[in-house]
Amino acid sequence: MNVRSGVDPELQLIEDIAGFTHDPQGFAMYAFPWGNGELAGVDRPRDWQWETMGVIGDHLSNPETRFQPLMISVASGHGIGKSAEMGMILNWAMSTCEDCKVVVTANTENQLRTKTWPEIGKWFRLAINKHWFNVTATKVASVDPEHTDSWKADAVPWSEHNTEAFAGLHNKGKRIVLIFDEASNIADKVWEVAEGALTDEDTEIIWLAFGNPTRNTGRFRECFTRYKHRWVTRQVDSRTVDGTNKAQIAKWAEDYGEDSDFFRVRVRGMFPRASDLQLIPTDWVAEAMRREAVFGLSDALICGIDIARGGADNNVIRFRRGLDARSIKPIRIPGSETRDTTVFIAKVCTVVQEHRPDAVFVDSTGVGGPVADQLRRLMPGIVIIDVNFASAAPDNHYANMRTYIWWMLREALRAGLAIEQCPDLEAELTSPEYTHNQRDQIALEKKADIKKRLGISPDDADALALTFTFPVQKSEHTHAQGSALLSEYDPFARQ
Repeated sequence: MNVRSGVDPELQLIEDIAGFTHDPQGFAMYAFPWGNGELAGVDRPRDWQWETMGVIGDHLSNPETRFQPLMISVASGHGIGKSAEMGMILNWAMSTCEDCKVVVTANTENQLRTKTWPEIGKWFRLAINKHWFNVTATKVASVDPEHTDSWKADAVPWSEHNTEAFAGLHNKGKRIVLIFDEASNIADKVWEVAEGALTDEDTEIIWLAFGNPTRNTGRFRECFTRYKHRWVTRQVDSRTVDGTNKAQIAKWAEDYGEDSDFFRVRVRGMFPRASDLQLIPTDWVAEAMRREAVFGLSDALICGIDIARGGADNNVIRFRRGLDARSIKPIRIPGSETRDTTVFIAKVCTVVQEHRPDAVFVDSTGVGGPVADQLRRLMPGIVIIDVNFASAAPDNHYANMRTYIWWMLREALRAGLAIEQCPDLEAELTSPEYTHNQRDQIALEKKADIKKRLGISPDDADALALTFTFPVQKSEHTHAQGSALLSEYDPFARQ
């Protein structure tokens, strides 16, 4: 800053920065010590950062768009400087608009507290007007005691059960900035509540979503697909950005291949064919719906029945013979009919007796147990086997039985399983994610958590997975004997 003779330096600083009200690029060049100290060797923001600032400036400078919400979504590889961009934009937003209100959140509280917020604080510390704000571990606020509560930025961990911080994001007639960091893993519910709150008239509203595109489902992905007409989108390849670790990127290219999901997400800023956490890749399901259904003469006919807990969920009956899960159409019975067990069980008996499978695996979790008992009593010539999803798996690599049977389904899809063309089934098969628990076992996402996250319940897919509980041998004597020739390690067969 060049101080004019006879002018108070602080007043000139205020006047200069006020000139950047709708110019984030000009502010960045003015406010930060490019080429010195921590910015030695760097003479300006990186190209993608500069261009993003330009989008904001153009939007606010245009009277026709100024008071329309500006929503920018950036998917990128690692190391491109996302947190630095957040810090520069946040500093500009607060420095050039009195009583600006900012909320910043991230995929996890640890990410927010230890990575996102410290980097944002760094850019306030570097700025020429750093004395205007107090920076703490969770907040940036004006030093003016009359504006401490109205001129601030808050680091807010998100929770689906406590969304008030986003629902209350109003600042009529002034400026609001909302920042999502690592946005792929922020719950859809938080996105919905935040979007509903950004409705103030005559208010500058800027919503920025940054992140590695780790999941090909969810609201961050939909910024680039379903809602692309409402978002300004950008995908940034780490290889095109100055300062990224090109040697490490070259190793990843050699180890994984440039078209692998690993490289797509971590370097190219592209969404994966399958999420890092997605159990069943989307392209596997698409291929399973296209391929021809085949089975062998010795393949047993197996039935899986998923029992709904009432409400909007469905009871689903599915059949599979070998790698053919398409030829016999699934039967879906509304969950509301589970309450009238007599009618429901009669329907199930009719379907099962028509096809007379070699074995029937029934979800016995919760209300399913009594249903299985009734089916056993009414169909003595057909083997009915209870499957408790929460019980131990036959393989210790899996956290429970449900995880195990889904993994067997996953491998069958890869091996050639054929399924019908059905968008709902595709969504159910590709929705569940998985983690590793403290015992390093694979743990499938709970059904209730999927429904909470995406609003769907994978009843149909659960019924299909049940057909993979244990191998079943086809036998001409199965029905007469009342027992299927199950593999020798079956712990569920009743005596």
